Amino acid sequence: MREGIVITEDASAEELAPIALAVGELLVIPVTMRSKNKRGVCVEKGEVIDFDYTGPILERAMEENRMIRTMPLSGRYAGTPVVVAPIRNKKGEVIAALGIVDVIGTVDLGAVFAHYPRVLEGLKSGEKPKII
Repeated sequence: MREGIVITEDASAEELAPIALAVGELLVIPVTMRSKNKRGVCVEKGEVIDFDYTGPILERAMEENRMIRTMPLSGRYAGTPVVVAPIRNKKGEVIAALGIVDVIGTVDLGAVFAHYPRVLEGLKSGEKPKII
């Protein structure tokens, strides 16, 4: 008997959990995942917090067979930027979806780079940058 992880359209939450946990551990952000025909998992802080999870964007990504970057209006992550990608079989058919909180979408890039020109000028002049 061969052991391993196989993702199918009927994969259970328990079967998907190791993948969602690994992605969550790598990125240190919440991860959701479900198969086409069964509800899935929600992982936060390295733990599965829900083995009966679905969300509107997971479902939409599977229905439309495309990656979606948006801010859901409902569900656990309502008001939080997320990215969800379909997982496809060799024929290109959706068998599951995996979603993460969109870390880039939650960062105020204007605030992050507001001091960037000043830091560059300081570096060019040899001045030690000030920590703000």
